[in-house]
Amino acid sequence: MKKFLAMALSLALAFTAVGCGKEDDADKKSEGVMTYAEYDAAPLKSEVTIEAYVQAKQSWWDNKATLYTQDKDGAYFIYNMPCSEAEYAKLTTGTKIKVTGFKEEWSGEIEIIDISKFEIMDGSYIAKAVDVTSELGSDNLIKRQNQFVSFKGMTVEESEDKDGNKLPFLYSVDGSGTQEGNSDLYFNVSKDGKTYTFTVESYLCDNTTDVYKAVEALNVGDVIDMEGFLYWYNGVNPHITSVTSAK
Repeated sequence: MKKFLAMALSLALAFTAVGCGKEDDADKKSEGVMTYAEYDAAPLKSEVTIEAYVQAKQSWWDNKATLYTQDKDGAYFIYNMPCSEAEYAKLTTGTKIKVTGFKEEWSGEIEIIDISKFEIMDGSYIAKAVDVTSELGSDNLIKRQNQFVSFKGMTVEESEDKDGNKLPFLYSVDGSGTQEGNSDLYFNVSKDGKTYTFTVESYLCDNTTDVYKAVEALNVGDVIDMEGFLYWYNGVNPHITSVTSAK
């Protein structure tokens, strides 16, 4: 009986070890590939090689793809990566890729551009949204740049268009856009007395998506929860992918 129990325990531990191995393997880096810490420390304009997992596809045109990618330690915004339409179709959520390009900054957003190499690899990982509500307005928030994050219990505030009209959201940053034109949506939300501008990026979530329609239905004073990617543009400017009523 004791021998049987010992064998059963050994088998259980073996299966556990295999499971942990798979989890660990999902984030191992190939030779010559930077860890996120090494990428983060690399100077701007330097060549970088990273491996990450596609979390969302923003756009594809002229055989170039723009992607939100992430590993378990941080996130990478991939801009205008040379990519055929057939390759783009393979970049489903969770797909692992290897990218070589140059680290650059645009209005505070850190991204990888001028990409010379791109490879689809084995492996899959889908990040869970990290609640960063308490970090809004803090110096720590930028450390989450480009990650998939969530915001809880935010209150919709007025936005003002170019003509001075007070509205719950704007088509384009000054209200000059239209729904039919598939404009980006801009809306203000507040927490603890501070107001922030969030965006529905139409290339990422166009006017047919649930989140676009949810923002169009907002009223000033609504309290909402959101998910999206922590994009940066002259300060925090999240690209929102989900809006629901706060419970």
